[in-house]
Amino acid sequence: MSSRRILVPSERSKLDPFVVATGDASPRDQRDLMERPFFSLAKAKRTKPILYQAGDVRVEVYAVPEHGMATIWDADVLIWAASQIVEAENLGLRTSRFLRFTPYQLLIAVGRQTGARDYKLLKGALARLQATVIRTTIRQGEHWRRHQFSWINEWEECAKADGRVEGIEFVLPDWFYRGVIDRSLVLTIDPAYFSLSGGIERWLYRVARKHAGRQPRGWLFEVAHLHEKSGSLAKLADFAFDLRRIAARQPLPGYSLSIERIERRELLRILPGKPSTAPVDGAVNQLGTSGVRTIGTSGVPVSGFRECKPQLTLWQDATIPGPNLESNLESNCCSGLVRVADNAATSAEPPTKHPSEQSLPLPDHKTGGKR
Repeated sequence: MSSRRILVPSERSKLDPFVVATGDASPRDQRDLMERPFFSLAKAKRTKPILYQAGDVRVEVYAVPEHGMATIWDADVLIWAASQIVEAENLGLRTSRFLRFTPYQLLIAVGRQTGARDYKLLKGALARLQATVIRTTIRQGEHWRRHQFSWINEWEECAKADGRVEGIEFVLPDWFYRGVIDRSLVLTIDPAYFSLSGGIERWLYRVARKHAGRQPRGWLFEVAHLHEKSGSLAKLADFAFDLRRIAARQPLPGYSLSIERIERRELLRILPGKPSTAPVDGAVNQLGTSGVRTIGTSGVPVSGFRECKPQLTLWQDATIPGPNLESNLESNCCSGLVRVADNAATSAEPPTKHPSEQSLPLPDHKTGGKR
């Protein structure tokens, strides 16, 4: 009997490529990734898994020893991909999970250099994103309890004989792609985010953008709870010390931080301030190409983009909706008695409380307004 192997066709062969050629796109992040521990916050290789549970929400992240866990700097690739997909969807263009682009486009967009070392680091990031395995119950249906995937299903580079990379292709997981094309699950972020050098700083900005948003009263967290949400391997005392140093330096674009204490509990208040750049929620009227009628990259077919329409085709309201309260069910899980929380904004329909949620006791403050 023949032992010939049956070759399974690549997933890319079943998807239409989304050729990235939209020029500059406003940076956008996926909300589920902003508030829960999906990435390592350290530049050193991490192989210890992340196990996070809050109510019915569970996140498990596993790494292989060869590559280590995907880091929060590697997540820049996903932020860039989300930004390009949302920008194209806003323009009425066709997108897919199969992205085709040049490394130069990605590196420039996330504030990196374009030398040989940076191309090598990018390939290392892609390897970690593909090797990292995530299991989560987020956004699962009634009868489906856990979704398992990697940040990148597969990727390939197109290089010349001298090793110079001309193009890259990768396929995003369906879980991430669906969370991007659903506008309610995407938030704009300040481009200055990419200049943050510390892992905790980057993670803290994403938490601030997700929870505090633009609410005048911001958001308040217990430091112990933030430590749990971060997935950090640092001890609580070291983590709290890092937060105090960050609050003293105030590096987060658009947000100010302050340490507060209630009895023996240490809290971090996050207040919105003036962003470093103008808002990026508005629609873009035209595609950023240099007068050409076809779009493509070296040696690849022309993109299947449709003609641009003058208005958004998926979401008529291009601005971010009200306060980010509907998915914050576990944002104030703190030890101690349940009391009135400060983290409630004025809205007609307050978010549903999870039975296991505990609110944070605070001194008298007015409730925050809408973002």
